[in-house]
Amino acid sequence: MNQDPPRRLRYAMVGGGTGAFIGAVHRHAIALDGLAELTAGALSATPEKAIASGRALGLAEAHNHGSWQALLEAELARAPDERVDAVVIVTPTDSHFPIALAFAAAGFNVVCDKPLVHTGAQAEQLVAAVAASGAVFGVTYNYTGYPMVRQAREMVRSGVLGAVRKVVVEYNQGWLATALEGTGNKQAGWRTDPARSGIAGALGDIGSHAENLVSTVTGLAIAELVADLGRMVPGRALDDDASMLLRFAGGAHGVLIASQVNAGKENDLRLRVSGERGTLEWRQEEPNRLVHYRHDGPTEILTRGSPWLCEAARRAVRLPSGHPEGFIEAFANVYRGVFADIRARSAGVVVDPLEADYPRVGDGARGVRFIECAVASSASRSWQRFEPDQPAG
Repeated sequence: MNQDPPRRLRYAMVGGGTGAFIGAVHRHAIALDGLAELTAGALSATPEKAIASGRALGLAEAHNHGSWQALLEAELARAPDERVDAVVIVTPTDSHFPIALAFAAAGFNVVCDKPLVHTGAQAEQLVAAVAASGAVFGVTYNYTGYPMVRQAREMVRSGVLGAVRKVVVEYNQGWLATALEGTGNKQAGWRTDPARSGIAGALGDIGSHAENLVSTVTGLAIAELVADLGRMVPGRALDDDASMLLRFAGGAHGVLIASQVNAGKENDLRLRVSGERGTLEWRQEEPNRLVHYRHDGPTEILTRGSPWLCEAARRAVRLPSGHPEGFIEAFANVYRGVFADIRARSAGVVVDPLEADYPRVGDGARGVRFIECAVASSASRSWQRFEPDQPAG
């Protein structure tokens, strides 16, 4: 007997209206697999722009709202089986906490951009709300969605390299090498504003990605760190350059660099993990290749789509080998994991971990505490213990 295919999930978006780069990225990524459709939204902090953006995207008037509060109220007024299945938050960081907390506490599944919130205390409150509601909560550390990142994770964690000794992660950009925030650039304006970005600039924007990439691939816990945060562009209120040394539980050492003043650099995220028996290297600008340097054998270049990759990497591939996949597809892989978890929980079944492969609210909370610890270290010019489950003092 033929069964009808499952309906597409419904999602609402907060932020991401006309002219917002990241909102369009999220929508394109979600659309890639056809698993969910945008049915509601509050697409800007300005009510008039929010309504106009929703109309441009074809939202029905009854589902097109001028504020996130109106969106929440309208969804709660609907019958449970008519509500959206998830709420996607793509606003600047300063509004993440109230929006995410309100929807999660009300039992809605949430996907939120990073950094998750401004403070460790907020992160702790949000984690508790998610646990109490039982909602799915994903954080879009999108680089974890690349197939070759998942391949690296499997190789490191299965012991291919032996015990990890050294981890080096760099995220180099040059877009803030000048005082772009003074030219009216909207993205630069809020990224360099402490009221909107919180206590960190480049550290929060891209350093959080670097920390998450290290944690995802290696599984190692940072035990302590010493950080040096700089403001290279005169008059800038937040760091635009961050360098730090890491010590991991178990004895491995690491280096993390996150800079947005490397003139000429575009989006140069790179990771190197060295163990007793070899080294892995991956670059975001060449994401379909993973290089394996062996201590006692020839160097191996692993490519996306190859049949000998691990299952997690194979599942993250949509095109045959040799056809490049990239940024949008990595985002889509994160969303595919979130949606698999939502469907499983709604059906009351245990989800396959390989299907529900996505960063969770706990990952986002750890990232916030990492930022706080690094800022405290730089201010005190000293090593700081990193307690991933506790806000920094």
